[in-house]
Amino acid sequence: MTPFPCPNFIGGEWRTPDGATTPVYNPSTGDVISHCPSGGAAEVNAAVAAAQAAFPAWSETPAVERARVFFRYRQLVEQNFDRLCQTASREHGKTLAEARGSVHRGLENIEYACGVPTLLFGDTLENLARGVDCETLLQPLGVCAGITPFNFPAMVPLWMFPLALACGNTFVLKPSEKVPLTANLLGELLDLAGLPKGVFNIVHGGRPAVDALLTHPKVRAVSFVGSTPIAKYIYETGTRHGKRVQANGGAKNYIVIMPDADVPRTVEALSTAAFGCAGERCMAGSTAITVGAAAERLLPSLVTAARAIKVGPTDRPAQPDMGPVITAQHRDHVLKLVASGEKEGASILCDGRGVKVPDAPRGFYLGATIVDNVQAAMTLAREEVFGPVLNVMRMDDLDRAIELTNQSAFGNGAAIFTNSGKAAREFKHRVKAGMVGINVGVPATMAMFPFTGWDDSFYGDLHIQGREAVQFYTQQKVTTTRWFGEGVGDVWKK
Repeated sequence: MTPFPCPNFIGGEWRTPDGATTPVYNPSTGDVISHCPSGGAAEVNAAVAAAQAAFPAWSETPAVERARVFFRYRQLVEQNFDRLCQTASREHGKTLAEARGSVHRGLENIEYACGVPTLLFGDTLENLARGVDCETLLQPLGVCAGITPFNFPAMVPLWMFPLALACGNTFVLKPSEKVPLTANLLGELLDLAGLPKGVFNIVHGGRPAVDALLTHPKVRAVSFVGSTPIAKYIYETGTRHGKRVQANGGAKNYIVIMPDADVPRTVEALSTAAFGCAGERCMAGSTAITVGAAAERLLPSLVTAARAIKVGPTDRPAQPDMGPVITAQHRDHVLKLVASGEKEGASILCDGRGVKVPDAPRGFYLGATIVDNVQAAMTLAREEVFGPVLNVMRMDDLDRAIELTNQSAFGNGAAIFTNSGKAAREFKHRVKAGMVGINVGVPATMAMFPFTGWDDSFYGDLHIQGREAVQFYTQQKVTTTRWFGEGVGDVWKK
């Protein structure tokens, strides 16, 4: 097949650079479908220069006019919804149902950005002192950058640039080199929506492009989603160079199952949390902690459900329940982690390591895997797997389950399944995680709420999404006003 083109988008122009590239795979087949440019400082400098030049006019554009661009953009994304989903599925390996869900979540962020005239309201106080008034304004920062991961090619970029742009900033997006095609389609539609040239730019590449963004003196803020080691590097490097940074890292999310949990609904939710998107998400429910008799009630049905999950290519009309992981190298990494758990004494209840997909033998497949009797000291318990693997840990009571959950270095999400309001309240109050689910396996927030990771799952102060994101992409100006004249600022004299 002819590879899909993958140019950069700089200053309103699509530019195909010369030089090195990296292959972009269809994980369902193992075929190369494109070649991503390995951009660096030169491309970043050009993109930032275009964004810097576009900033004065765009920042002075009235907020209602900026919002109209995103009303048009929302309509274009809806009109091209299937095309976006198919592109994300092709380059990532998501099922079409998963791709649809992620693009819907991205649309919610566009809709949130459409409300920016209200989101940018400031505060006023008349007579702060006698005859003195005070007001606050939210003004844009300048050039902002987004560095996004492979696992949500549409949703995560849409977490960032619609609100950043609606707030009056300009933007440079550096998507994962594993999934560059969806980002380009998002940029194509944004251009069609009438965004002025240079306001939004896309630069493809790996670490050289990232480092160029982190150190560029004209980049004011950086948003990042990826693994924890890279998030820490992004935060430390960006802040050292005077930038605002919000860096979302990895996770190890625990789901506590109490003895009184509704088994069929818990099995359904836990299967989705652990194996949805082939486990490649930072909100995956990767560890189930069964309390007391919950293991005997839950595990037989859970194993049956996991074994029934059909694995296969996602680029065909007949859709599987679960697609491949992103690369052969990542598949092998997950296999090593499962093998380490087995070697250290855990037992495999459902083994997806030998899954075969006859009509796509070169795809990067793993089946749903459940590992029982995982202990806290095991490698499998400590490291983020990022694959379709569910650890099962057994505890005698809720106190011990919460204690174990709180020992994790990560803090994205945690959930409990129970019919007890007392247990749910105790868990919600005591668990150390930024997003908590009660009978909800994946407590990821919607666009109007912040995505509140804690501890090693997040570096920064202001989170992605919601009002925290508005604060992140703006700076506050306070004006105190006093006018001199007869009777102003003094006791009024008749």
